[in-house]
Amino acid sequence: MSIILLDIGNVLVSVDFLSFCRGVLPDGSADEQSICQKYCQGERKSRFDRGMIAPYDYMAMIEADPATQSSSSLEIRVKWQNIFTPMHGAEDGVEILGREHRLWIMSDTDPLHFAFLLNNFPLLKGRERYYLSYEHGVLKNSPEAFRNVLSDSGVPAEEFLLIDDRPENCKAASEAGIRSIRFTSWPEILAAIT
Repeated sequence: MSIILLDIGNVLVSVDFLSFCRGVLPDGSADEQSICQKYCQGERKSRFDRGMIAPYDYMAMIEADPATQSSSSLEIRVKWQNIFTPMHGAEDGVEILGREHRLWIMSDTDPLHFAFLLNNFPLLKGRERYYLSYEHGVLKNSPEAFRNVLSDSGVPAEEFLLIDDRPENCKAASEAGIRSIRFTSWPEILAAIT
C-alpha cells in the first residue's frame, strides 16, 4: 500500500454539530436535537454533502426555518463552519504517515466546511489529491465512491488504505477492494501502520 486515503471528520479534526445547533436556536430553546436531525444528518444533509443543494440555498433554508433564531445567512455560515477542533495527535500522525506514504484526502463534506477546513487547518493544505463528496456526488458509504477513486487515479486497489471512523465507509471500501482501518485514535493507527 502506497496511498492512504484519509478521512477528515473525527480523524483529522473533531466535529461538534451540537455547537452549531445550539448557536442557531433562540435563547432558552432546548430543541437542539431536532435542528441536528434536520440539518446535520439525514437525507437533507446527504444531499448537501453530495453537491445537490447549493451552499447559499442550504444557509437560506436554515435562516428561513421558524425554529431557528433570527440570523443572517452569513451569521449562520460562521456558526456552521465553526464546529471543528484539531484531533489529538493528528498533526504528528499525518507527518509520520507522510514519510512513507502518499496521503490523499477523501471526505464526505460540503463546500462550506471544506473551504473553512482548508483555510484553518494547515495539515489539509497541499495534499496531492482531494476526493470530496460534494464534487463527485457520492458518499463513502457507497462502494461507487471508491471505484471512482480507482478509475480516476488508475492506481490498483491494493495500493490504497482507507483510514476512516465510520464502519459503513470501511465496509464500502472493502467492497471496492480497498483495505481499510477503522479510526479510533492516532496511536492505534500509527501502531497498525508503522
